[in-house]
Amino acid sequence: MSTRLLCIAILLSATLQSQAAERPNILWLSAEDISPHLGCYGDPHAITPFLDELASQGTRYTNAFTTAGVCAPNRSGIITGMYQTSLGTQHMRCQAILPDHIKPFTTYLREAGYYCSNNAKQDYQFKTPAGSWDASSGKAHWKNRPDPDQPFFSVFNFGGCHESGIANASKYETVTKELSEKERQDPNSLSTFPPYYPRTENALEDWKRNYELITALDKWCEAHVQALKDAGLYENTIIFFWSDHGVGLPRAKRWLYDSGTHIPLIIHVPEAFQSHAVARSAEVSDRLVSSIDFGPTVLNLAGVTIPTHMQGQPFLGPNQPNPRNYVYGARDRMDERYDIIRMVRNKRFKYIRNYEPLKTFYQYMNTPEKGATMKDLRNLHEQGKLAAAAEYYFSDTKPVEELYDTSVDPHELNNLAENPSYSDELKTLRTAHIEWVQETRDLGLIAEPILIERQTILGNQFDILRKTDDKTLVHRISTTARLASEGPTAKAKLIKALQDPDAAVRYWAATGIANIGTPAQDSADQLQALLKSEPSSVVRTAAARALCRFNRPQLALPVLVRELHEGAQWERLHAAIVLDQIDEQATPVIAELHKALKPRQDLYAAGKYVVRVINRALNQLEQTNRVVP
Repeated sequence: MSTRLLCIAILLSATLQSQAAERPNILWLSAEDISPHLGCYGDPHAITPFLDELASQGTRYTNAFTTAGVCAPNRSGIITGMYQTSLGTQHMRCQAILPDHIKPFTTYLREAGYYCSNNAKQDYQFKTPAGSWDASSGKAHWKNRPDPDQPFFSVFNFGGCHESGIANASKYETVTKELSEKERQDPNSLSTFPPYYPRTENALEDWKRNYELITALDKWCEAHVQALKDAGLYENTIIFFWSDHGVGLPRAKRWLYDSGTHIPLIIHVPEAFQSHAVARSAEVSDRLVSSIDFGPTVLNLAGVTIPTHMQGQPFLGPNQPNPRNYVYGARDRMDERYDIIRMVRNKRFKYIRNYEPLKTFYQYMNTPEKGATMKDLRNLHEQGKLAAAAEYYFSDTKPVEELYDTSVDPHELNNLAENPSYSDELKTLRTAHIEWVQETRDLGLIAEPILIERQTILGNQFDILRKTDDKTLVHRISTTARLASEGPTAKAKLIKALQDPDAAVRYWAATGIANIGTPAQDSADQLQALLKSEPSSVVRTAAARALCRFNRPQLALPVLVRELHEGAQWERLHAAIVLDQIDEQATPVIAELHKALKPRQDLYAAGKYVVRVINRALNQLEQTNRVVP
């Protein structure tokens, strides 16, 4: 290196160090699977004295929401400041590839002179790029930075209140072992118990455990803040406390109701930085905040330029944009089951669009079915003993649209979508939803096998709807996806869309025709032809499903079995799901279902999911005496 370049490098390093000395430290205390069941949020049962005190000295946000009701898709959004549906990280337990220009926001902090540590959860659904962290492990800590004067951004994650802490008695006992008798809860006295759960001993115990795990979390948070005080850093550190989504119980975690997406968010800004942060002590803010806003806000507080590709926006610090009018959320594949749902919310009203309304709310999924509350829900449903609010979620179908006035209906039980008095709110939020889908290039409306195929070609999924010469593709996909759930009135348009040049559109066309059922059976010949000529496996599977809905399984079963045996990983899952959906029509291929249970090394996570779906299909057939075991 020349002398001149060396001098420039030294000068730049000195400048960064000088700037860093004037910047706040930033500490994130993140929790898993909790809703705002804290005393400072008005919960009458919560025992959370430390977090209540932190809120009294900082800002408590009453309208903070996640972009998903489950951890990994949401965490991918938090670390990048972008919607999971723009990145291709929307499906639970997928593995997307980031384009080169999109990096975790910590990369920009490190380049600006911050020491960044993560203890220890990542779970981003993509390989963490080099340079994202100075340290990311169970030992990572701000105390380990080589220069004690270097500002830090440090994350600590509490996993004790994860749904497994409720479901697993051993974990629950370990996490709460230090609680005193006064910090324990009486399950029969918890007035906040939701009406969509059965009032059984098991369900009440789960609800009680949630509270006690949060009390253990409160003590954990206090210890981390005390460490700052002991080091003399409390007055130089901005503290964020948040959860990755709502409570880890049915109809909450994985869902887009407030029970799954409304989270606590408390931020404490020391007096020395309040002017810079545009924050005050003892403040309650009803500003709409999305979880993808966390990263941009940290960058803004640290004086780092926010990359233009980020979809999140800062809500603290200088030069803030106008507050949000809406927050958005998405549900896609949850482990082995697809259910494409979208949400948009303002401060009062919540709109939900169910893109797959013929699927019940409670599809059978291996992980949540292990919980005691879910077991009681299913058992009492089968016995016909559930109260109406709980039984509703076992309906065979879902409404296409849902609208809730959360100001008077916090549990979101009274769907106003068909109430003419709320037609203006419905239209406004529906439009906001459609605009968001198109503006953000919602990849969740493209069937997963197609995404994987195009990722292989382009190197990532982000570019699929951005680097295309087909200028109307986004519009055609989103329009056809909506038509697929609009019934017989959409039949002509859906049949026409079967000829679309793009497989993502043809998939929704075939899906929509199947959803219509027998009124669309005049398209049977066209669908049968697709089984032979269609190049996309997932479109062939959708066409086969339609033929089954027309009561022509003899045409569909050979195709479904071939896809099940020969398809790539997610293609195989789509075929398995259809075979599970068609019930007794799958009886002639029982032997083939058993063959498909054999593991295939090329299927990775999808192989496990296929086995779960096939086993469920076989169990259902046997339980209804359709097949002799």
